[in-house]
Amino acid sequence: MPSSTRRFRAVAVQPRWSAEDFVSADAFRAWMRGQLDMARPHFSPDRPNLVVLTELNGLPLVLCGAGWALGLKTFERVALALFLTRLPQALPVLLREKVSPIRALQLAGSEVNVRLYLHTCRDLAREYGVYLCCGSTPMPRYRLKNGQPVREAGTLTNQTVLLAPDGGLIGVTDKVHLTPDEEAGGVDLTPGELSEMRVFPTPVGDLGVAISLDAFREDVIGRLEAGGCTVLLQPDANGAAWTSKEGLPPDPTDIRDQPVAWLESSWTATTTGKSIRYAVNPMVVGNLLDLSFDGQSAITGRAEDAPEERSYVMTDPRPGFLALTPWVTEGTREELRAVGRQLAAHSSHPRENIYRTDVLHADLELPASTLPAPPRTPHEHALQAILNTPEVASVHRIPSWLLTALAVGFVGMAAFVKGRERGR
Repeated sequence: MPSSTRRFRAVAVQPRWSAEDFVSADAFRAWMRGQLDMARPHFSPDRPNLVVLTELNGLPLVLCGAGWALGLKTFERVALALFLTRLPQALPVLLREKVSPIRALQLAGSEVNVRLYLHTCRDLAREYGVYLCCGSTPMPRYRLKNGQPVREAGTLTNQTVLLAPDGGLIGVTDKVHLTPDEEAGGVDLTPGELSEMRVFPTPVGDLGVAISLDAFREDVIGRLEAGGCTVLLQPDANGAAWTSKEGLPPDPTDIRDQPVAWLESSWTATTTGKSIRYAVNPMVVGNLLDLSFDGQSAITGRAEDAPEERSYVMTDPRPGFLALTPWVTEGTREELRAVGRQLAAHSSHPRENIYRTDVLHADLELPASTLPAPPRTPHEHALQAILNTPEVASVHRIPSWLLTALAVGFVGMAAFVKGRERGR
């Protein structure tokens, strides 16, 4: 092998999250550090390590400072309660930038939460000495004005940040294709622009990011292939029972088992693609209030790279899986669907929230890159400025007596409305 061959290890972390992991800055740092601690035994001592984390691992930071609200049980109720308690911060954003209440709530907290997220990931990349795909998080777009990052009004995209072992920024990618839960009826994110997707040459591959649904879409994979992507990163948060059926745009009537559908993302990209040789697809699991997330993380390659036949549950074995997390159990389709329902939030079953966590790794090789690094965007220059700042700002706290009063009032209002609805 020539000395210019890139040899590296890819590591995918499948963590279990809960709302309690996001109620304070310390809790979030501990949760993120726990994932790197899980990964550490799998690091290579003699080659660079690429660690890939999961989609939307910064979304629940909207709960930061609001542990009191978790008793409201559902994400929708908690979001409404937070909007009411943070009205002085959120209302001006809503009115000035003409956005929805849920987007205004996220944008109003972004100054603190973006820095918490980026600084936490920066510190972990440095401490563990790894190339880090931070996962993804809802984040505004920024640009520098007089040397300071300034937020673009109204915009909130699902973004993946890539960091080098020194904590420096490699690049940023926005999610282009949003699921219904990410659109106006859900957390209300802004879709990214396909024309802005780029490939980042590094010692751990020519990295292209396709966040979750993007990895299923030919326009995204085609653009990354055209850019020379050799390692596809697919951070994922599948908000459904893994053994249930799904139907997503562009054809929501095309109902298939979730694992069958997932074969059309990373596995297809690596087994049938041109430049894409490997893909890393970590999936978060766990119940977040009333929301349930599940899946099987995987690292895939060409059929000749992984001739052993295996696959997701509910699918036939096949080559192409370099590493794959087993699901929580085996059984018939009916048995697997029943277990998926038992794991889900508020099932009251002994299996509730007993998802499988895991860490996968694979040693990968690629020839030396011939790609030039893409020029930084204004947004990336601004994020690097944020990364260069030394400390995370403290979280503004509302007095506990006010939070309690508002929470009691909200719960009482919800009970009153529910009672009226029952009477109709």
